[in-house]
Amino acid sequence: MLILSLNTSFASLNLTGMSISLSAIRDRCPADVLLFNNTHMEYIVSARKYRPTTFDAVVGQSSLTTTLKNAVKSGKLAHAFLFCGPRGVGKTTCARIFAKTINCEHPTPDGEACDECESCRSFNEQRSLNIFELDAASNNGVEHIKALMDQTRVPPVLGHYKVFIIDEVHMLSAAAFNAFLKTLEEPPSYVIFILATTEKHKILPTIISRCQIYDFERMNVLQIVNHLKMVAEKEGISYEEEALTVIAEKADGGMRDALSIFDQCVSFCRGQLTYEKVVENLNVLDSEYYFKIIDLSIENKVADIMLLLNQVISKGFDGGQLINGLAKHVRNVLMAQDPVTLPLLEVSDRQREKFAVQARRCPKQLLYQALRFCNQCDIAYRQSSNKRLLVELTLIEISQVTQAEEAPGSGRRPRRLKTLFTKLVANSQQSPASQVAGTVRRLQSTTQAVAQPAATPQPETLRVKTVPVAPSTPSTSRPVTPLPKLNFNSISVSFKSMQENKNAKKAAAEPEISNKEEKKQFTQDDLMREWIAMCGRMPQQMAGIAARLKHITPQIVDYPHIELVIDNHTLLEQVDRIKGRIRSTMALALHNGNITFTTRLAKAEEVKPILTKKEIFDEMRKSNPAIEQLRTGLDLEMV
Repeated sequence: MLILSLNTSFASLNLTGMSISLSAIRDRCPADVLLFNNTHMEYIVSARKYRPTTFDAVVGQSSLTTTLKNAVKSGKLAHAFLFCGPRGVGKTTCARIFAKTINCEHPTPDGEACDECESCRSFNEQRSLNIFELDAASNNGVEHIKALMDQTRVPPVLGHYKVFIIDEVHMLSAAAFNAFLKTLEEPPSYVIFILATTEKHKILPTIISRCQIYDFERMNVLQIVNHLKMVAEKEGISYEEEALTVIAEKADGGMRDALSIFDQCVSFCRGQLTYEKVVENLNVLDSEYYFKIIDLSIENKVADIMLLLNQVISKGFDGGQLINGLAKHVRNVLMAQDPVTLPLLEVSDRQREKFAVQARRCPKQLLYQALRFCNQCDIAYRQSSNKRLLVELTLIEISQVTQAEEAPGSGRRPRRLKTLFTKLVANSQQSPASQVAGTVRRLQSTTQAVAQPAATPQPETLRVKTVPVAPSTPSTSRPVTPLPKLNFNSISVSFKSMQENKNAKKAAAEPEISNKEEKKQFTQDDLMREWIAMCGRMPQQMAGIAARLKHITPQIVDYPHIELVIDNHTLLEQVDRIKGRIRSTMALALHNGNITFTTRLAKAEEVKPILTKKEIFDEMRKSNPAIEQLRTGLDLEMV
């Protein structure tokens, strides 16, 4: 493709004696030739144009910049620095400012560069010979590091230090790290290394231990909005604060991302940043939908919420995105209910007032339940086969939080069954006196029914043998039927006999030691080996207790006495039931019939967390760096 750069200040070009007008070139230029006007090539993106050149201009990293300025003023500079943090927060920018400041011939009293000396001017004009930048993402081999090491041997011609800035240092290969290690530990006095990375965990611990570490933080929404306001005012761009807030939230704490999105929105909005246009350009769901969902939930309007959900989905938004945004909105409403937590809202003043208005009419029960429902939906969303139905059910549950349970159309189970159950329980929990009285009444009715002659012949299987009753003299008073005597002779088992039977059954359940004559010596290692083997041989119905016993270490307290320290009371009871079987099994396995077992509950200081295999490996890596070097060299990964 042919690219021609034309200057509109000339009306024509004179090429080898031929006069050609610009209009003729434009008319006859083929489709694959691009014409650029030199006046349009001067545009610089905001992330580069407004890149800070002093420590005070850096946004959101005041603690780190203060530390660096104090180091410059005191002259106590380390030979290696490690700047780590997320993308677009100022790591490389601070490295350049720091390199410029330590080489400044006349630094200011507060630790800033003067921007007037030869060293500062050469840095600003990008012709400094004392500052070298290496992109480790594309220069990660041993040969690149060796070439950089060769440059450290030459002292600086102008300035005090040679500064080597290695960006994305975690991309270096293992061999390059090893080649860099010795020079990083003992560099020349005039050499300073500044390493920048977004993934600190990928750097070797031997590299990290040789550097001063500076952790850069994400910027909050308010800091990004204030910086965008400054840029917009300098560029003469009109804006709405809500639009800048949307850009700041979309940037996720990175100033470079915020400025890039800002340029994109300015191009779309043609210099007038409004909330509606920014939301449309960034494909962000309007916050008004969240306000409407909560308002409709307060009024229990399920049908309107379903229509609103269909409108959101028809615009191309995902249901999970709606649930996440709703959860964030509910959290902001909850924070707005208390004046103490109101400053936690990272929104504009206008949005903060809207949250406060909705918070005054929204009950806390609705907010608590809505947060719980949104969290459950977010957890189950990825695994759901019908994602829209899951979102609809979640919104229905949120809309019914404030609805009466007995209201028609609430969609809930009626409480009548619960009330009936409560009455049944109340009737069953009568006093003993009332129960005896009821029993007596039932016995009296039964006796009277037996005393009366049967009106119809009964079948043979149901015939009742009656006792003849002597005729009594007529009396005006009602005859009193004698109460039957209750016989309690059948309840003849005492508590003492019950306990004796229980002990007898327990003694019968414990197997006897069949090798009491064996007295073979065994060690702690032998005990642990046979203990694990015993746990592996337990039957399937005891798989749960076997898995727990594997994490318990039996100890030889007083040979051949063995003690089990258990940190769970329930597990202790389960082990006590099978302690005899464990003893007989271990006696046969260890060939010693004199061993004894005791169990006790662990004390608070004896309880230790159970580590997984990955956690055990991590502990080994921390205590022995050689293991980590072996893992890195072989490119192994713990799964």
